[in-house]
Amino acid sequence: MELFLITFGLLFLAFAGISIKIWGKKGGEFAGTCASQSPFLNKDNQPCGLCGKMPEETECKSTASFNN
Repeated sequence: MELFLITFGLLFLAFAGISIKIWGKKGGEFAGTCASQSPFLNKDNQPCGLCGKMPEETECKSTASFNN
């Protein structure tokens, strides 16, 4: 039972932290959602699968919103 309470508490803290981060951001969007543009993951300089942004570009090509 103690392990369950510790696990539940840690999960609650994680979700609360994510919620606060989303609530504090303007528009409720995470910054840098193009994870495929990380130099550690994208060694072939491929475009982002979400917005088509190339690694050398700073802004996403489209402002895709998932709040439909």
